[in-house]
Amino acid sequence: MSSQLLTFFLLLSAVAIPVVTSYRQWCMPLPTATDQQLQANIDYICGGQNVDCTPIQPGGSCYEPNTVRDHASYAMNAYYHSHGRIESACNFARTGCFEFHDPSHGSCIYYT
Repeated sequence: MSSQLLTFFLLLSAVAIPVVTSYRQWCMPLPTATDQQLQANIDYICGGQNVDCTPIQPGGSCYEPNTVRDHASYAMNAYYHSHGRIESACNFARTGCFEFHDPSHGSCIYYT
């Protein structure tokens, strides 16, 4: 009976763990992405991709810190979530990656 129980838990783990871990992930820039690449991502995302970039505009909840990397982080994640949370929506010419820790800070809340 114990081997059947172990098999059951292994099968349950194989199904449940990917579901749980894939639920809370954020699309963020790779550490190696340059400011030029990230600015191109922002321009693409905020230039007509049905993504609300208001939070990274002056006075917005995610404007500070005012860096290209921080603004790209918000925009890339917003794009990923608004485009169905599919893996290809976080590629950005190989400058995007997945983060599993919530990057939200202060009043800047990232989509989950």
